[in-house]
Amino acid sequence: MAPPPPNYEFQEWWNKERLKAHGFLSPSAPHSPLPATAAGYASFDSTAVEIGTPTTPADGGKFRGRSPRQLSWFLLLRLLGSALLLASLPSRLFGLLRTAARRISTLTHRPAPASRLYRLIRGFLVLAILLLVLELIAYFKGWHFNPPSYASSAEALEFIYANWLMIRVTYLAPPVQALANMCIVLFLVQSVDRLVLTIGCFYIRLRGLKPVSLVEYGSAGDLEGANTINVDEYPMVLLQIPMCNEREVYQQSIAAVCIQDWPRERMLVQVLDDSDDVEVQRLINTEVQKWQQKGVHIIYRHRLIRTGYKAGNLKSAMNCDYVKDYEFVAIFDADFQPAPDFLRKTIPHFKGNDDVALVQARWSFVNKDENLLTRLQNINLSFHFEVEQQVNGIFINFFGFNGTAGVWRIKALEESGGWLERTTVEDMDIAVRAHLCGWKFVFLNDVKCLCELPESYEAYKKQQHRWHSGPMQLFRLCFFDILHAKLILPFYSFTLFCIILPLSMFLPEAHLPAWVVCYVPGIMSVMSILPAPKSFPFIVPYLLFENTMSVTKFHAMISGLFKFGSSYEWIVTKKLGRSSEADLVAYIQKDPEPIVESSIHRSSSESGLTELNKLDVTKKAGKAKMNRLYRKELALAIILLIASVRSLLSAQGIHFYFLLFQGITFLAVGLDLIGEQVS
Repeated sequence: MAPPPPNYEFQEWWNKERLKAHGFLSPSAPHSPLPATAAGYASFDSTAVEIGTPTTPADGGKFRGRSPRQLSWFLLLRLLGSALLLASLPSRLFGLLRTAARRISTLTHRPAPASRLYRLIRGFLVLAILLLVLELIAYFKGWHFNPPSYASSAEALEFIYANWLMIRVTYLAPPVQALANMCIVLFLVQSVDRLVLTIGCFYIRLRGLKPVSLVEYGSAGDLEGANTINVDEYPMVLLQIPMCNEREVYQQSIAAVCIQDWPRERMLVQVLDDSDDVEVQRLINTEVQKWQQKGVHIIYRHRLIRTGYKAGNLKSAMNCDYVKDYEFVAIFDADFQPAPDFLRKTIPHFKGNDDVALVQARWSFVNKDENLLTRLQNINLSFHFEVEQQVNGIFINFFGFNGTAGVWRIKALEESGGWLERTTVEDMDIAVRAHLCGWKFVFLNDVKCLCELPESYEAYKKQQHRWHSGPMQLFRLCFFDILHAKLILPFYSFTLFCIILPLSMFLPEAHLPAWVVCYVPGIMSVMSILPAPKSFPFIVPYLLFENTMSVTKFHAMISGLFKFGSSYEWIVTKKLGRSSEADLVAYIQKDPEPIVESSIHRSSSESGLTELNKLDVTKKAGKAKMNRLYRKELALAIILLIASVRSLLSAQGIHFYFLLFQGITFLAVGLDLIGEQVS
């Protein structure tokens, strides 16, 4: 016997009466045509939404409110949730501090002495705190709206504030405003220069301009069994790999150079090892012997007296007697892996162009998406290669040698004086001297050499210090290159945004226009990020991080100019060995050039590239990660945040937001919260 059909009308009436009894539904509510279950859910949902809202007019226009009990419970629940959130804040803050304490390294040895720049920043910080306290007192006493007179000041604090107003208007504001105007002029000059370079890059792309070689060299594998091709037509090429304690990357760099698609009898690989670690020396020497057994012409060189750093290493290698038999020399740092066809794409540009001294290839980064720091570096270096190097190479045949991934004509090196040990930027030194001797340079934007970016702020900071202190050592000899290398940028960037801007908050008479603080830097950041369009979401962090790095660059410039102790310090940039074979193949698969991909796979099978994955990654994985504290960045973070509080008193909106976010950026960098932590 079938069960009777459910009585939807009775269930609907029962739900309706039950809701009216609890005050959820008005007696004049319209009848719902839905079934019982649906009507019950609809009534409950509408009730939940309508709690605390006025009802529709009913009973002759009279309004009926909700049940006071329901409103009381609703407000009580909200109040309870807020109380629980407030009660959890101390525990959350304590947990955050405890986590930060575990991450931040506590140095057991004696801390390094404070630099001159840090002592100046620390004095500026103390002054900013005192001025902020004085301005807050003046604000609450109403002196901002009715400044006290110097003569009619009754109390001591009022007398001090009146004297401060007189000093800042008469003595401080004029020189600060003059310095600000000078930095603004430099800022505009730099902006126009960047705009011209960007227009030149667009013109090159529009016209399809690029260097064209007059000859082509076939693959070395095609020479076997081919009687029509003479091996002697291939120039003699010397390949140098300078390295120092490169435990993580020595295997892959040696392998990538040894598998060059070039006749083996026409090339010689020099592994120039400056390592002071005996174990690393043994590993590198063993790797060289392995490739010697495979028939590659490769030798291992180790200097007992390590003078001159990289320049001294290269100079020592070029003094060998057999170098006179070679016409060209290709240089690769230890973390660079050229494609097998690198020589076949670069050497032809020398033929028929006897005035060409250097052919420079572009860098590509296997770890550009590893963290925020590597993404920001990729933006910077993409603009450097895509715009600066390419435009200067096309139109004036001169640019700065990048120190690696380039091929030099040995004759040009000798006529320019060879490698000199007088600076830590031997690449810029030799490039300027070669240009002054009349040699030309060629930049190949479509020839890429794989490498890796420093992933920790510590390594990146030391690299930038070396790159910016070295050129200042050449100031008296290479003034033109100082301008060409855009070294004026850290000067005005640090002075304008880290000194003058926060100082102007306490000296309202010295004013920085909003277009200097916001609009022009924003436009310049957009132009800088054009060569790396996938990085557009990071445009704001890029702008703020560049201003943060101006502190390190400014310090390096001053150290190099006045020969301070750290100006001649050479610290090898730490590598993590990201570019193993698996990384290289995965990276090449993303690259739109199928020729390079096939070369990688072919060389992988023919030359034993599979052995590149034998790096000892277990040791690196076992090391604990910890953060370091950077005093200059932390002090400037506090200064900028104090200045942002002062800007609120003057109702300067754009200046406040810029100072706030710039201060937060300095704080994040000072706590080493950007990039891979130091192990």
